[in-house]
Amino acid sequence: MTLEDWANFSNYAIASATAVLALAWLASVAQWAFGSRAVRAQRSVAEPALVGAGGKVATGTPDAGAETGTADAELAEERSDLFGRIAFSLTVLGFLVLLAGVVARGLAAERVPWGNMYEFATTGIAVVLAGYLVMVGLLKVQWLAPIVLGFSVIVLGLSMTVYVPAGPLVPALNSYWLVIHVISAMVAGAGFLVGAGASVLYLLRTRADAKGGAKGYLSRLPSAASMDQLAYRVTAFSFPVWTFAALISGPIWAEHAWGRPWGWDPKEVWAFITWVAYAGYLHARATAGWKGKAAAILALIAFATFVFNFVGVNLFFPGLHSYAK
Repeated sequence: MTLEDWANFSNYAIASATAVLALAWLASVAQWAFGSRAVRAQRSVAEPALVGAGGKVATGTPDAGAETGTADAELAEERSDLFGRIAFSLTVLGFLVLLAGVVARGLAAERVPWGNMYEFATTGIAVVLAGYLVMVGLLKVQWLAPIVLGFSVIVLGLSMTVYVPAGPLVPALNSYWLVIHVISAMVAGAGFLVGAGASVLYLLRTRADAKGGAKGYLSRLPSAASMDQLAYRVTAFSFPVWTFAALISGPIWAEHAWGRPWGWDPKEVWAFITWVAYAGYLHARATAGWKGKAAAILALIAFATFVFNFVGVNLFFPGLHSYAK
């Protein structure tokens, strides 16, 4: 295949992966919708029997209603499991197709496929999906599917708006530190996304619990404490990786490319802001005992700085990193 053939294959593969992942997201939403229906049906069965006049239980109706409710609950649960399997299978398929597209992009450009914003987005989502699938196997976090898949589809869709043809790197990027720096940033970003997703669902779950109990989709989530702990552990793993990416490999690369390790370029400033935000989150939890709502909000603020560092700085702040557009 020629370089142009590889480039065309990459474009088709990434577009196809986006469509497959969109279907996976719809299936995950259907999974939780039927799961919510099952919960409601089970609750209707558990309600006290209808009481007739004089305090006597009405004959016939309660048993029939219980049987119908049980059947509805079982049917909804079966459909929820079916859509869950479909969502997972489509996620695996979408990841493999996306990975093929990323590899083909690298072959077309004859370099690592993350030299600009479009390539970083597509490769970054491949890393996110790889991390998510590993965590599903290890930690059973399928409940994060709507957030992870929704975020992935949005990023892949928006990446098309900053598409650039495959081509050589600018001189500043011709370094093996590109591989080291960007891979570590993507791994950290994948962990930050999972932590942010767990924090969002934690806030929704605790709010529902405070209003009388979680219902529907929220009732099928793990306990609020479990989600809070997952967000903390994933962030604690990702923070050292981000530290290496932003404050170690990045400055070393800058020294090789521009003759100075740090120059307060907008990208460097926001990378440092993200580091400070996540350092504050972990420090607050470790020393001040922050848990719950305050910690979750701080984690989301930190993730917002990470997203802005990737999107906002590239689009709105000119600097030495403008090649990343």
